[in-house]
Amino acid sequence: MRQLALDFAAPPLPTLDNFVTGRNAELLRNLKRLAARGGEERFFFVWGQPGSGRTHLLKGTVAELHRAGASAAYLACAPDTRFHEGLDRMDCVALDDADRLDADAQVAAFHLYNALRERNGALIASGSAPPVQLKLRDDLVTRLGWGLVYQVHALSDEEKMRALADFAATRGFRLLPEVGDYLLTRVQRDLPSLLSLLDALDRYSLETKRPVTVPLLRELLDLRDSRFRIQDSGDRR
Repeated sequence: MRQLALDFAAPPLPTLDNFVTGRNAELLRNLKRLAARGGEERFFFVWGQPGSGRTHLLKGTVAELHRAGASAAYLACAPDTRFHEGLDRMDCVALDDADRLDADAQVAAFHLYNALRERNGALIASGSAPPVQLKLRDDLVTRLGWGLVYQVHALSDEEKMRALADFAATRGFRLLPEVGDYLLTRVQRDLPSLLSLLDALDRYSLETKRPVTVPLLRELLDLRDSRFRIQDSGDRR
């Protein structure tokens, strides 16, 4: 079994520059201002469906702040999340999936918001719905709604296709429409997964010295599925 193409590359680390904007231009612009420490608004709540890019934006903003020499922390929230000491002294804290916090953590998030506001810090939170629709403490909902609230719009199929075509162009080949259509209808549809698979397809094309076509993509997916079946069979022994 060919190994090179099957070693799927990990998606690139999220940055604000590699976020595919789609219908989120204003939100991205404001987060870049925050990361550059040049914007007036310091509190954001972003919401959207899974795969819309919420996590990418939060991680990308924190990464941008780090590059600028600021202190920033990203937390993937869960029912057992506990805030570590010193968060209230950060320049910025990003709380991803804040609607998953349990009762104790919601109290901590409320106090964290107030502390950051008092110290001119910043907070970016995300959730699956606007703050007023979340099942959180009323006082925390009020705080989360004080700043700018944005829906993160997931990319349409047309926007994903353009992003895939642009990626292919940077790798030196043209993505045929039928190959893009096959990708969008046969594999996991979030953009990082699609780009990772397209990267593997490009390497498989170079390895086999064959053009990027639907038959080549189908062959690569068959090889990938075969490897997963072998691994799964080995794990059960």
